[in-house]
Amino acid sequence: MSAVEEPLLDVEGLDVTFGRGEGVRAVRDVSFGLRRGECLAVVGESGSGKSVTARTLLGLTGARAQVAARRLSFDGVDLTALSERGWRTVRGRRIGLVLQDALVSLDPLRTVGAEIRETLTTHGLARGAAAAERALELLTEAGVPDPARRAAERPHQLSGGLRQRALIASALSGAPELLVADEPTTALDVTVQAQILDLLARLVGAGTALLLISHDLAVVARLADRVAVMYGGRIVEEGPARDVLKDPRHPYTRALLSAVPTFAAKGTPLSVPAPPDGAAADPDGCPYAARCASADDRCRTELPSPTPDVHRTLCWYPDAGREKATGPAASTATVLEKAAGPTGTAAPTAGPLLDVRGLVKRFRSADGGVYTAVDDVSFRIAGGETLGLVGESGSGKSTTARMVLGLVRPDAGDVRFEGAAWSGLPERERRGRRSRIQVVHQDPLGSFDPRHGVRRVLTEAVARAGVPRGRARAARVAELLEQVGLSARLAERRPLELSGGQRQRVAIARALATGPRLIVCDEPVSALDVSIQAQVLDLLALLQRELGVALLFISHDLGVVHHVSDRVVVMKDGRLVESGPVGQVFARPAHPYTRELLSSLPRPGQPREGQESRT
Repeated sequence: MSAVEEPLLDVEGLDVTFGRGEGVRAVRDVSFGLRRGECLAVVGESGSGKSVTARTLLGLTGARAQVAARRLSFDGVDLTALSERGWRTVRGRRIGLVLQDALVSLDPLRTVGAEIRETLTTHGLARGAAAAERALELLTEAGVPDPARRAAERPHQLSGGLRQRALIASALSGAPELLVADEPTTALDVTVQAQILDLLARLVGAGTALLLISHDLAVVARLADRVAVMYGGRIVEEGPARDVLKDPRHPYTRALLSAVPTFAAKGTPLSVPAPPDGAAADPDGCPYAARCASADDRCRTELPSPTPDVHRTLCWYPDAGREKATGPAASTATVLEKAAGPTGTAAPTAGPLLDVRGLVKRFRSADGGVYTAVDDVSFRIAGGETLGLVGESGSGKSTTARMVLGLVRPDAGDVRFEGAAWSGLPERERRGRRSRIQVVHQDPLGSFDPRHGVRRVLTEAVARAGVPRGRARAARVAELLEQVGLSARLAERRPLELSGGQRQRVAIARALATGPRLIVCDEPVSALDVSIQAQVLDLLALLQRELGVALLFISHDLGVVHHVSDRVVVMKDGRLVESGPVGQVFARPAHPYTRELLSSLPRPGQPREGQESRT
């Protein structure tokens, strides 16, 4: 590609404000360009302005948004001057969008084939039999097996990975020159994620421009030519992917890299420092100044002028406290050496807290057949230990967890808890001990009553633990809030008024209210951005040290599992195929499936094919 080629997308001085008057300035003076056959990744934590920037490129910021830019052009078209009718000729046809949750994005009442055909017919690209044939071709290109069958199915009948590929096929139906992918692999297991990344890499290689929004820095390292780091609505650092990820200049970028669990030995704190209470950034200063240990008055009141460097940063002191990044700069070998060290082995304990023996669970399928979801699974968890449970979607992880919790009765085998029978008992006999096992879900919002504030959510949990009414109950609620690092000011807020990280902390506080000995964590951080994920993982590690609680930690994220676990068990097709100390399994996997999982993990610092030769 010629170094003088004009960008397909040219953004200069983009501002997006919500509300009247001063409003909320979600995006501030953002500038970047994107060429054909190039991938620009935009990273940053929730609220940084990533998704607002992406949606602006498709005219989807909403009626309340005020959009201004010195230049916002796509292939010479001024996007700020488009009417809604003009946007319809661009959106879907020339600029495609892939969102995180395909189940929400796809119409649940239509088949996948009908969804794809609509774009083709709307833009006059094909009709009738030709549109149906093209829909099958697009599903095939997106890597969907048996496309004729899948085209006739509705979204809920597909797995998460198939839905995401169907959504990509729909986005590609207009043959867009620019594809905006907003967290396209979040919550997908590692092998399905690898398939989606391969598909996106092929599109870029064929000349499609890709704007990738992601909090997964390993995914970014695999796909991106360039990386833009956003914080507080601004791009604080931007440059070639290898430079930004290996030798970051802005303190916030360095903090993000240090928060990636893939590259930290077990027990190493990950958290990005939180802003002090009441801290507000000066609109003319660095938005990260309130959280930066190196900031001075100049940082808080003034930004440096942009430079023409290929690797740019909005920081007055890019070398202050600077160290080589220990995140994506680390090689895979270094990661595995860390995994094999003494931090990867569990401390000896007196005996099993949880003893799972030969669990089997069968279900009847829609066609009347019977399939085995869990087949002869056995493991133990000692007091104060963390056992990681990994495997693809459909491997039987969640069904196993539900049997451990006593929510599903096994067809064979049994679960013993604290040395006594558990799974085979009627609920009335388990009830007295149920408070000793608790659960933290992926999205706690669904388990909270949306009408109740945090105080009531926790008060109900404390009441179930037998704490008497009055001051004792109020004091226990206050203690739980402090334990999980939440301000007492949040006690009156409802769940919808909390951030994702705050909701997860409330869920952990509720689980702790009954004084459990075991907490089942079912994908507790998969939907959180890297900095909030780090805070939750650090919190769990702290609570485990202080309280001695054991964790059954279920996750598709191998980096997270490596960071938190003492031992790990790997499941495939309902069977346990490998188990052992986490360091041993990661460094020297014995089963071919475990090796496949580890090989599917995006390799930080390993560019996609052809990336090294790019300018």
